[in-house]
Amino acid sequence: MFATIKEDINAVRQRDPAARSTWEIITCYPCIKAIFWHRIAHWMYRRHMKYLARRISQRVRFRTGIEIHPGATIGRGLFIDHGMAVVIGETAEIGNNVTIYQGATLGGTGKHVGKRHPTIEDGVIIGAGAKILGPFRVGAHSRIGAGAVVLREVPPHSTVVGVPGRVVRSRDENGDEICLEHNKMPDPIAEEFARLYERIDALEKRLAEEETK
Repeated sequence: MFATIKEDINAVRQRDPAARSTWEIITCYPCIKAIFWHRIAHWMYRRHMKYLARRISQRVRFRTGIEIHPGATIGRGLFIDHGMAVVIGETAEIGNNVTIYQGATLGGTGKHVGKRHPTIEDGVIIGAGAKILGPFRVGAHSRIGAGAVVLREVPPHSTVVGVPGRVVRSRDENGDEICLEHNKMPDPIAEEFARLYERIDALEKRLAEEETK
């Protein structure tokens, strides 16, 4: 466990330019406290000490603003930046070297039993306020934009934005961009101008017809 905690601390040093020392990270970063106690609570949860595990998770929630259910599985090097109002559900699975920003939720969509929370693969970045809801997979090294609401599976190396979330950029294993013309975000201003141009053309044709009569 201590080797894993060391990786968590190193993750903060590598991804947060504001981190100045290991002592500062240990004493001042709520994500380190939340993840440390979650690993203890998760150990208890898997050994049928579920009430005690829940008590620990709720106490950590009160002290840090980060709510991680003790049943959630978390890999190495998780970095929760700021952390306030982050919620990670019971059956969520998080891979290695994942970054989560404040206000993000890994939740479910109802009262289903069994697997009901998302699986986040290695290297994913989840923006502030993003909501990932349901028992699907977010592919490795994908980026979820701030405020996005993701309700379906995300391929690896993809960028998702919007409500509901849509893939606007995706890359293959070689890093080459995959064309996603059908998934590009609409431009409402451009669409409105196009409608106006069509209307003007129609009016000009009608006016020309009237003048030739």
